[in-house]
Amino acid sequence: MILTWLIFLPAIGGILAWAVSRWSALAARWISLIACAAVLALSIGVWVQFPRAFSASTPFLEQRGPWVIPFGITYHLALDGLSLLLVILTGLLGVVSVSASWREITDQVGPFHFSLLLLLSGVLGVFLAFDLFLFYFFWELMLVPMYFLIGIWGHENRLYAAVKFFIFTFLSGLLMLASILGLYFSHARGTGVFTFDLPALLGTSVPPSLAFWLMLGFFAGFAVKLPAVPVHSWLPDAHTEAPTAGSVILAGVMLKTGAYGFLRFAIPLFPSASAAFAPAAQVLGAAGILYGALLAFVQPDFKRMVAYTSVSHLGYVLLGIYAGTPLALQGAVMGMIAHGISTGALFVLAGIIQERCHTREFGKLGGLWGTAPRMGGFTLLFALAALGLPGLADFIAEFLVLLGTFQVNPALAAVGTLGFVVSVIYALRLIQDSMLGPNANNWRVRDLGARETATLAALAGLILWLGLYPQPIFRTAQAAVDAVERSLAGSNPAKDLAEPVKAQRFAVSR
Repeated sequence: MILTWLIFLPAIGGILAWAVSRWSALAARWISLIACAAVLALSIGVWVQFPRAFSASTPFLEQRGPWVIPFGITYHLALDGLSLLLVILTGLLGVVSVSASWREITDQVGPFHFSLLLLLSGVLGVFLAFDLFLFYFFWELMLVPMYFLIGIWGHENRLYAAVKFFIFTFLSGLLMLASILGLYFSHARGTGVFTFDLPALLGTSVPPSLAFWLMLGFFAGFAVKLPAVPVHSWLPDAHTEAPTAGSVILAGVMLKTGAYGFLRFAIPLFPSASAAFAPAAQVLGAAGILYGALLAFVQPDFKRMVAYTSVSHLGYVLLGIYAGTPLALQGAVMGMIAHGISTGALFVLAGIIQERCHTREFGKLGGLWGTAPRMGGFTLLFALAALGLPGLADFIAEFLVLLGTFQVNPALAAVGTLGFVVSVIYALRLIQDSMLGPNANNWRVRDLGARETATLAALAGLILWLGLYPQPIFRTAQAAVDAVERSLAGSNPAKDLAEPVKAQRFAVSR
């Protein structure tokens, strides 16, 4: 039952928080914090207790039972190394988001925490579901609480951003649903068995032309959530208008559901079609790297700049996934973790600046370091993480992606390298325009308190730890990465170019 508890602990905590909020908003906050901390502690406990179990090619924990038997729908949950890492990240950023909302949210505290924790339950369900119908159920469940988080507790243009977010993600989800049903009926036609169970559907014989279209349906659903260029335009508006907790969860874990979908579903279910589409996906990833970085540089708003950096960073993830080499895939997984931590921290800082200064516009900021040195120091650190400074986790991720991509497509690796150059420019601008320079507006803001300092210090420690010692992440994700690599390499002769490099692949992690 541990997998069920991981999913439903946040939802139970949200219901309790809403119930007690009539009498005490503080109690609602503490209940929400405890629920998120329980998910984090439970998932870390599994990781620490069974460190070598995730090297197996099959999931370490499974829970399976009948659900809607006539239609072949099962309640099938499973946990392997890849999903474990993302479950831990979800628990961590759940704690961060509740902490960041401690003083920011003062209206309808109970409904807010219920929406936030229900969203976390939906995300956890996505990472653990091994039945496609169950997966789609949790996938759509995520939309509703995020819509309300943006639409009720967001900023000035919150309704526009909420509706735009919902339309993009809902319509792309319908395309994925059509592909799920197409695969469901194709499997039944060939075997006589109607099932949505992922292990049973792997290897389903589908005509190549149909398989390509089914793969595109999955790709569309995941690309919008990632988001990939050119279906990214909902993200900057959603981030700009969302409350701090909404931005942290959106950037930290919701976007990772798209990358996880490529690794868990799109490529393993349709290996040949995915291999055929891989060059186009790599182009989209490289375009996202450069496009997102360039647009980040010209943004006048702190949160909007960080939102566009997400488009750039997740371009590396998309590029690495479809490059399909061991180095690139491990870099993509590390990129998912590193981006969630560093960008989540930047959104926390954006919320703190909004609370203190009542603005996020660079033209109205400047000189904050002199009056709030701890705030300035953390902003500098996480901006350096965003630009990929060696010694921090983002550098490990992006360097591996580029190194792995160079083995199969040197031109796109070169384009991706330009993203490093532009990221230095936008990160330095972020620091200069917000924290340095003259204090023209005579800001006298309160520096970070104990709660805020502890939250950001924990995230800073993780970024530094993963940058200096990433082997635990590599070891935990290795089996899942190997499965994706085999799916693409078995159908794409171009991956033979990477074979000589396999001998050196993370020897330090073995």
